[in-house]
Amino acid sequence: MKTSLSVKGQRSLIQRIALAPYSVWAVLFILVPLVFVAYYAFTDQNYAFTTDNITRFFTATSQVADGDTVREVHTYLLIFGRSLKLAVISTLICLLLGYPFAYLIAKASPRTQSLLITVIMIPMWMNFLIRTYAWMTILQDTGILNSFLRFFGIKPLHIIGTEGAVVIGMVYDYLPYMILPIYSVMAKMDERLIEAAYDLGCDGAGVLRRVIWPLSLPGVISGIEMVLIPSISTFYISQKLGNGKFYLIGDAIESQYTANNLHFAAAIAFVLMIVLLIGMAILQRGANRRAAA
Repeated sequence: MKTSLSVKGQRSLIQRIALAPYSVWAVLFILVPLVFVAYYAFTDQNYAFTTDNITRFFTATSQVADGDTVREVHTYLLIFGRSLKLAVISTLICLLLGYPFAYLIAKASPRTQSLLITVIMIPMWMNFLIRTYAWMTILQDTGILNSFLRFFGIKPLHIIGTEGAVVIGMVYDYLPYMILPIYSVMAKMDERLIEAAYDLGCDGAGVLRRVIWPLSLPGVISGIEMVLIPSISTFYISQKLGNGKFYLIGDAIESQYTANNLHFAAAIAFVLMIVLLIGMAILQRGANRRAAA
């Protein structure tokens, strides 16, 4: 008994030592920056405590032309709503594209898996800005896509400077972050469960709904988080592919930071962080209930 307890104690000590570098890294580069964000969000230019920055986010208004009428809207709530809409659309598209692709990779032979994963990763080896500029070249009115359409006598499409262009850029840049977590879960899936479902009379759709989808749910949740968070906070994609016409929450933070309004920029980032944490907690809780059921 004493020997068993001693071995467990040694393992626990080794585990704590092994986790120490990560713990230090997490404190320095995750926790400390978040504390500074919260500090700046709740202080003014004189570093005195205030809630004005947070209040400004929810109450600031501006006038927007709507046809022949001018209406007053909540500026940053409108920006946040637009950012959330585009991020959700991009995340859903990534899920619809990434889920079947991840399944195909998981079912392929080891050599084919390595090849397909490499194909997915190759674009990520290039700089993010270069990839965005490449899509500008493809989507602009005189770009590669419209030149191809003109060649076949098809009317060119105006894509650049639209919400669709921003969504395309988000999907392209963040699709690997959806595929890889789902693939990592599916690759470890017990094939005997799928075979048992078929033996019990399930068809393909039933196996997907009752076995594959619940087992892959942790990967789906991770993928959604890894796509939604950068999508909702992006600013470079909207500036280049949206021609600056679509002011997203990332643009708001970047513009306030550039204008040296650090405290309000931190307040916007703080509100965004809280909303995302609440959303992810609800999503994770729903997934846990589904898995338990």
